[in-house]
Amino acid sequence: MNRRKKIVTKFQKKDKRANAKLHKSNKPAYISKAERAKLTELEDNEQATNENAQLTEQTTR
Repeated sequence: MNRRKKIVTKFQKKDKRANAKLHKSNKPAYISKAERAKLTELEDNEQATNENAQLTEQTTR
């Protein structure tokens, strides 16, 4: 019985590992604090340029 159990658990572990490789996690990739700061800075710059562009359009009309 012990030999059979060892063989069965060995194959179960193998199947479990193979199944885990097929189903990747939906968790988003980690973004460091510095990267987040850069991204927010870029977004702020883009918003500022968009606001400036809108103001210049309004003044030219």
